[in-house]
Amino acid sequence: MLADVSFTVGAGEVLGLIGPNGAGKTTVLECLAGLLPINSGTFKYHGDPLSSRRRKEALFYVPDGILPWAQQTVKWLLTFFERLYSQAPEKLAGLAGPLRLDEISRSRVVNLSKGERKRVLLAVGLLTSQPLLLLDEPFDGLDLRQTREVMTLLRNESATGRTLFVSIHQLNDAAKVCDRLVLLNAGKRVAEGTLGELQAQANLKDGGLEEIFLALT
Repeated sequence: MLADVSFTVGAGEVLGLIGPNGAGKTTVLECLAGLLPINSGTFKYHGDPLSSRRRKEALFYVPDGILPWAQQTVKWLLTFFERLYSQAPEKLAGLAGPLRLDEISRSRVVNLSKGERKRVLLAVGLLTSQPLLLLDEPFDGLDLRQTREVMTLLRNESATGRTLFVSIHQLNDAAKVCDRLVLLNAGKRVAEGTLGELQAQANLKDGGLEEIFLALT
């Protein structure tokens, strides 16, 4: 259960939602996506509250662990989204290398490993065109090299002006890829800001996210 969680995200920003398992990270994303009802709290996009109608137009949500069109091949799935959003062929080609899509293109989605599914879901999200992309645990199931490559993809995506809102439980990864962070604990927002701002709030000048989180919760 969430308790009046409110925060702001800006254009071209990577905003990280961090907290332990059970903190409410996925619940926040599902509320924003309209999958769960909202009775309190405010989400401001570009400084303005984002109504339920605007959310449908502005955001695309990629949940963790789903299997879209599970019996179809990876190539079929990605081609479908490429055509649905009228993407230039270069877009998917630019994702194929970092996400190693060619080696699994003929595999059926249902037969993919956890890490392979994650790479495909990331490609699906990055092929969409909504200005606000919500990603639930984008690094879960990826090895170190893949995580770094995905971080680069996300930073490149935000450089185009697209806003990314990501839930991450690996604090080291969050510190590397996010511009600002929202700390969530037991369904409550306990802090929000850049790493430097959070260090100041926790009175930890050189503290890492783990130390900051423990100090503020």
